Amino acid sequence: MSSVGVVSAGQPERDDRSAKVVVERASGSGKAGDAGQGASCDELAQLAFGMGVSRIEIVAWRDLDDPEAGGSELHSHRIASRWAAAGLDVAFRTSAVAGQPAGVERSGYHAIRRNGRYGVFPAVALDGIRSVDKADALVEVWNGMPFFSPLWFHGPRIVFLHHVHAEMWRMVLPASLAALGRSIESKVAPVLYRRSRIVTLSDSSREEIISMLRIPAHRVSVVPPGVDPRFTPGGERSRVPLVVAVGRLVPVKRFDLLIESLARVRRSFPDLEAVIIGEGYEREHLEATRLRVGAEKWLQLPGRVSEEDLRTWYRRAWVVGATSLREGWGMTLTEAAACATPGVATRIAGHRDAVIDGTTGLLAEGVEGLAGAFERVLGDELLRSRLGRAAEEHARSLTWDATATSTLRALLGEVAARV
Repeated sequence: MSSVGVVSAGQPERDDRSAKVVVERASGSGKAGDAGQGASCDELAQLAFGMGVSRIEIVAWRDLDDPEAGGSELHSHRIASRWAAAGLDVAFRTSAVAGQPAGVERSGYHAIRRNGRYGVFPAVALDGIRSVDKADALVEVWNGMPFFSPLWFHGPRIVFLHHVHAEMWRMVLPASLAALGRSIESKVAPVLYRRSRIVTLSDSSREEIISMLRIPAHRVSVVPPGVDPRFTPGGERSRVPLVVAVGRLVPVKRFDLLIESLARVRRSFPDLEAVIIGEGYEREHLEATRLRVGAEKWLQLPGRVSEEDLRTWYRRAWVVGATSLREGWGMTLTEAAACATPGVATRIAGHRDAVIDGTTGLLAEGVEGLAGAFERVLGDELLRSRLGRAAEEHARSLTWDATATSTLRALLGEVAARV
């Protein structure tokens, strides 16, 4: 672990009155933004030093460099890099990345990448039990399978849980393993994590975590994700109707549902074009779906694109689509929104906060419902313009600085609760 942010003799002594304020702000109603009021991330870092916290470890399934990295990995990276910039010593512990070194310095923090996709879970727990040089605080990213941190880390700790996985288990695993995963998520883990501070992305995800996992409501906080400031309006819209979708090509994103919906939309909009940006193991299935509905000439699957090209696609699009079964938020929706592009998305937890239905975009269900929503937005320029303006305004309220600050406040709330 790097030496950045190690407590020195010149740092403030512990101030129990400040600690009490942190607790009061971080453990309130759980509403989005409650934990982000007041001090900046830099100021909270200084408070952390005074509370005896300078070294923070983040344990996660995948690293940002993993070929299958997605929104969860980007979310953790944005927070860690801002904490490191504020002077905290931050280290990641994840599974190995094929062809990449076991350790890497990135944006001010250190990433340790060892063990396989499944082996990383017991390895991290064993490291936690055996270590004599433990971090001052821990952040666990519970992404489907938990690390069971309540059993091996007894210091201040928070847990990122973006959404309940539920049906996702059977979408990606054989039946026996899927049943085991869902049982752990719904029966075993909730008992162990009842006293943990859970941090999720949206009010609607919070509701599901409380109802489906039976985590006490007062233990679940909401901190929305940010939007990178490079996403802004600009350039020219496509001359023909253009729908853009972005994400990993994996079953939970249900891009086959998007393709089916757009094939119906094209009956009313024969010049419609579409692009699904991303890569993943479902490519072959999606290419087959594209062929089956006759979309080879008007729907592109370009794989991953550069950040600059992604922004250009968002700006050119008439609407961005998202058809996931499960999401904690839907960051591509608010990235596009920052470019004044409205969204059409499935009516699920997460999306219900990323898209304000009827204001920044439309929510719908099923092939027919999604097709109808796309047709409404594509066919009504005034509606599209109104939704786009509101979407941009909504996205402007979301910053990664606020996300990092609110998350750090939640962690310090757990520190102060031990006073």
